[in-house]
Amino acid sequence: MAMMVRAELGLDPWDTLHQGLSFYVPLSFGVITIVVGATVLLLWIPLRQKPGLGTLLNVFVVGLAADAGLALLPAPDDLFLRAALLVGGVVFNAVAGAMYIGSHLGPGPRDGLTLGLVSATGRSVRLLRTAVEGTVLLAGWLLGGTVGAGTVLYAVAIGPLLQLFLPWFAAPVTTDESV
Repeated sequence: MAMMVRAELGLDPWDTLHQGLSFYVPLSFGVITIVVGATVLLLWIPLRQKPGLGTLLNVFVVGLAADAGLALLPAPDDLFLRAALLVGGVVFNAVAGAMYIGSHLGPGPRDGLTLGLVSATGRSVRLLRTAVEGTVLLAGWLLGGTVGAGTVLYAVAIGPLLQLFLPWFAAPVTTDESV
């Protein structure tokens, strides 16, 4: 996340919202990420979604890691370095996503929201995820969040990259209750 923010070439939809909110709320990007994640978890209640340990850790670890990354990473002026940060940010985001999805400890708040909406409405994941991401992206953009080439890159690359990395990190699922 921090790499994509420092690249200043466009953010994924949720980070566009986080950044847009950061212009109006006197909290750090990471703390806003935590607050938004916790708020999204509240939306799980009427959807009867149950968080796992990974869900709860996701809320806090992602925000804390974003603030740590932003504290450590300078914002380069050189376009090549910014592009490298952008590409690295997308790839590392896919690795991180594969790690938490592969752990089977619960979906992240945003993923769980989509799954809850799918369960409640019977609509497709594709439709509801696109609607949620589009709404969040529009809200973030209207608040001043960065939309650009990185937004497009993230949109087209995150799915294939997750598919690539998920087998590397997928924990075996056991159905034997004695284990």
